Amino acid sequence: MSNRRIFVLGSANMDLVFGLSRLPREGETLAGGDLALFPGGKGANQAYAAAKLGGNVSMIASVGADPFGQALLSSLVSAGVDTGRIRTSVRPTGCACIYVLPGGENSIVISPGANADLDPETALSQLRDIGEGDFLLTQLETPLETVEAAFAHAVQRGATTILDPAPARTLPAALLNNVSILTPNQTEAGVLLDDSQLLIETFTDAENAAAKLLALGVRAVMLKLGATGCLYSSSAVPGCERANAFSVKAVDTTAAGDVFNAALAVALSEGTSIPEAMRFANAAAAVSVTRNGAQNSAPDRAEVQRILAG
Repeated sequence: MSNRRIFVLGSANMDLVFGLSRLPREGETLAGGDLALFPGGKGANQAYAAAKLGGNVSMIASVGADPFGQALLSSLVSAGVDTGRIRTSVRPTGCACIYVLPGGENSIVISPGANADLDPETALSQLRDIGEGDFLLTQLETPLETVEAAFAHAVQRGATTILDPAPARTLPAALLNNVSILTPNQTEAGVLLDDSQLLIETFTDAENAAAKLLALGVRAVMLKLGATGCLYSSSAVPGCERANAFSVKAVDTTAAGDVFNAALAVALSEGTSIPEAMRFANAAAAVSVTRNGAQNSAPDRAEVQRILAG
């Protein structure tokens, strides 16, 4: 395994999680389950999961000088993430309130805090040494101009860029043109395509959506299809690759997409083929939904191998 470097640029949040029987209506108060605190943030989740799977991972982020910030750093270090590129902000550490429903689905409200301080200058100063063969993995919980500047720099230096377009929003062509692999789910694909009625129920639906996403200017698309699996399409190679999901009982889908992206980056950094990387990412995500929490749900290598061998 070549184990090339993976740089994760993104958010670090403390997740405040509790269960609900259903979401409250406007003006309504509901009693929920006991509050649980979990280290989270899409960026930190991906960095943690990638390192736990054996990736050579460095994170670029911003946290507050508070107990939540210290807890997030400790969690990343415990997984083997290099945290030397994480800055301390005068703003409080970002937080996310996550409401988990009985079927494992969730709704999330985010307070960005220190994540909003991750400006382009800071990001570029920590990416000076990125180069050929490296990977840059980002999301959209930090300022868009920072992601755009980081991707332009990474592509110029010969790195592979992977964008998880979450939270969903429309994106400028200047950013999309520097995306090596775009990894949306169905909702995010609909937002990117400005199609609120987009419905992806089959791999054929996914192929049609992928073709439209490629037309936006990205080099390749990896559509995350939940219980169906995933589909890959590239502007450079005709046809699509498909990978079925692994059947498991979902308890909490929080961070399943983050684990998928992390596993994809790790597999590709090791020189794995696209079809094998898809199966590896599907297996990692399948393990993650069988337990609660964000980083807590990330599997280790042995757990993924057991699913693959299953």
